[in-house]
Amino acid sequence: MNELPELSKSEHDVLNVLWAQGEMSVREVHDLLAADGARAYTTTKTVMDRMLQKQLLERDSFHGVFLYRAAINRPRGLARLVHNFAKRVLEVDNVSVVSLFSGSKKISKAELSELEDLLQKLDDEEGAPQ
Repeated sequence: MNELPELSKSEHDVLNVLWAQGEMSVREVHDLLAADGARAYTTTKTVMDRMLQKQLLERDSFHGVFLYRAAINRPRGLARLVHNFAKRVLEVDNVSVVSLFSGSKKISKAELSELEDLLQKLDDEEGAPQ
């Protein structure tokens, strides 16, 4: 997948679980996402099926159970979200928003570097000043 995806909140939630946990069934993802009971299993299944079609997830069968994993890494999943948040909400450059991640334990230095590169490419595509 070359293009950076626009992710819905539900899609981002699913990816966050899979980035943290690795390969999981729909039931396992659902159980983690719906701990408060606010989401139906069928909703999680539908979201994940759509994500499979959009090539955001990959799926293998293991003893009759489908196991899903993220088809994109965390920086690719965050790039468009961070870019849009920086430009449209905060009206600042990407660097200002990326610096907020620098102290995070959830994103590695390598992921942070890749995120910066992806954001630079988005700016270049839009003709933003450097």
